[in-house]
Amino acid sequence: MSNTSRDGATMRQIFTLVGAILGMCLIGGTLLAGLIMPIATTSGTGANAVTAMFEESPDDLGFVQPSEQSVLLASDGSQIATFYTENRIVVASNKISKHMKNAAVSIEDRRFYEHHGIDVQGLAGAFVNNLTGGNTAGGSSITQQYVKNALIEQGRVNNDHNLIEQATERTIARKINEARLAIAVERKMSKDEILAGYLNLAQFGPNRYGVEASAQYFFSKSAKDLNIPESAMLAGITQSPARWNPVKHPEEAKTRRDTVIREMYRNGYITKEEMTSSQNVPIADMLHISEKPTGCAAAGSAAYFCEYVRNDLLNDESWGKNRNDRIAKLYHGGLTIQTTLDPKKQKEAHDALVNNIPTDDASGIQTAMSSIEPGTGHVVAMAQNTNYGNATETDPRATKVNLNVSRSMGGGSGFQSGSTFKVFTLIEWLKSGRSQYDIINSNGGTLPRNSWNIPCAPKARDNYKFGNLEAVGGGMMSVLESTRQSVNGSFVRMANKLNLCDIADTAKNMGVERGDGGKWKYFPSMVLGANEVTPLSMATAVSTLGAEGLHCKPQSFTKVSDSDGNVLASKDPDCDQVLDKEIARKTTSVLRQVVAPGATGEKAQVPGREIAGKTGTANDDTNAWFMGYTPQLASAVWQGHMSGTKTMFNAVIKGKRYGEVYGGLFPATIFSTYTKAALEGQPNKHLNDGKQSSQPSSSPSSKSASPTPSSVSPSESSGSSETIQTPSEDQSKHKNDDEDDDNGGGEGDDGND
Repeated sequence: MSNTSRDGATMRQIFTLVGAILGMCLIGGTLLAGLIMPIATTSGTGANAVTAMFEESPDDLGFVQPSEQSVLLASDGSQIATFYTENRIVVASNKISKHMKNAAVSIEDRRFYEHHGIDVQGLAGAFVNNLTGGNTAGGSSITQQYVKNALIEQGRVNNDHNLIEQATERTIARKINEARLAIAVERKMSKDEILAGYLNLAQFGPNRYGVEASAQYFFSKSAKDLNIPESAMLAGITQSPARWNPVKHPEEAKTRRDTVIREMYRNGYITKEEMTSSQNVPIADMLHISEKPTGCAAAGSAAYFCEYVRNDLLNDESWGKNRNDRIAKLYHGGLTIQTTLDPKKQKEAHDALVNNIPTDDASGIQTAMSSIEPGTGHVVAMAQNTNYGNATETDPRATKVNLNVSRSMGGGSGFQSGSTFKVFTLIEWLKSGRSQYDIINSNGGTLPRNSWNIPCAPKARDNYKFGNLEAVGGGMMSVLESTRQSVNGSFVRMANKLNLCDIADTAKNMGVERGDGGKWKYFPSMVLGANEVTPLSMATAVSTLGAEGLHCKPQSFTKVSDSDGNVLASKDPDCDQVLDKEIARKTTSVLRQVVAPGATGEKAQVPGREIAGKTGTANDDTNAWFMGYTPQLASAVWQGHMSGTKTMFNAVIKGKRYGEVYGGLFPATIFSTYTKAALEGQPNKHLNDGKQSSQPSSSPSSKSASPTPSSVSPSESSGSSETIQTPSEDQSKHKNDDEDDDNGGGEGDDGND
């Protein structure tokens, strides 16, 4: 068709359109008094005015990209979860079945391929139908509906409620503007592009926008595979998504579907036989509902990692003007977010936790674990033994609080780390030029206020009374043996010879952070783990040792791309050498002995692997830890109660009573179970030099996958301590006597762990 012919047809349509719109508005009661536009458009002045109004259609329509769901991917490309305000997946025209296109045209605009944006005959017919008392009809073409939906979508994306109201108001001005834009759309876009745009924008069900998401929901298939009755059902829904919802109103939906099928036959898109056979298909036989949870609830055991990524994305200033801009992009922009999660390791982490302490265990004890790749900071697993969601009567322990991370990232205030914090005193000891073979007094006692060196917080100095577990420690002992047995007396005296500010700085430089984001507490019991820290930050710290002093900030995602594949953000490892390699190696040589037979962490051993790590238990067994590493993987495991400080003395776990619960028991066992499975098939690597071992590690076989309860027999349990001694179940531990006060006192480690 020539441009002249097309333009001429358009002008005739315009004149008829205005008359029809005015007539419909008169019948509907919406004609405004004092309307200036002349109804009689045949006069020269009126015709010129109307013609000019429609000829001045904008070249730039200003329509935004329709909202799409953003997709979170694991490191292997598998889908973790989706984020969206409107559940929509935009697809190209060739990804929509011809039956779907034909069904939409048949029921919505059968002259779609003949008009130029405005169906004058349809509009006039709707006017007559309304005038004669028939069913109310709008007569809008598919192009006009596309315009209306695009304007509504623009208002939603921009949070512009006025634009949404203007696009839906029942006025002459809105109809004329809609028609004007429809003509502009037809000049810029092909019919196929318009139809695909309409099908991607339209609502096909409750919170189902666009044909692809709707096809997946109702039929568990893609839009390109829709058959005749499926296409007819979807095409019919758009008129009233609630009324024609086949899930809630199957009989009404069948009536509407069959109407669309008849229209498809009437317009020559299907044969009579196809019409009959399609109408005979029961609605129940068609539906294959795929109801997926929204957001991170769809991520299963990775739900807490999903929330961590979401918070990480929204806090990251590298890919948005501000937080609101990033929220809009995440929930509207159709982003693809490549994360660092390793699905295999994630499964193994979750299984190791719940197999040792089930989600619904009568003890009510929680466990959490973060696992990081040394040298990159990639968070490969993050799990806890709770169900993700809000607590209910049937699942009172469900929570959205991520026990692995800080409050600012969706977590809590952290947990006392117990003797795991001794690692940083050990590092500072070695940095000062001292040796692991130095002999130190391991007895308990009291060190006076003026003996402490805390220049960054001098008011935190205090008299500090400390003790060891009965029958553990005492006398002169090497730093190495003190670490193997986690003797409090030795480490308090070591710290007393050092600068506590330097010890804290070493911990912070290696990634340790308080869960509440507050200021570090520098009182003497700090060296026994009185500060409340997060499992993720402790995993980051030992990953620094696994990478020989190279600290890498935890990283949850590597790339963010928009719906067109443009990279909005690309994240490389953010690493700094915070420890001298030789110091890191010396520390590792000591911590390897912690998992040796007879040491506190022996249950953390992994057959054929070189492992290093540290146990920890806080006062009254309120928190238990193990953090350990290989050159390929570093992890921290926490165990305790997420709500308040509560002892785990005499806990009944999986039906067995444990007089004491400490870091060398469940956390060490969980670490061993997880690390063995997570690194299956990977070579053993030397911890010190990172080279592949020519022979398997000489460490003995790991312990049973389940810890031994203290109620079995003394010979099978390390009892109240993570040592070779076996005190009775009711044997008490010495506690730090200082209370948390203005002078910086506080509780620390529960004797030896």
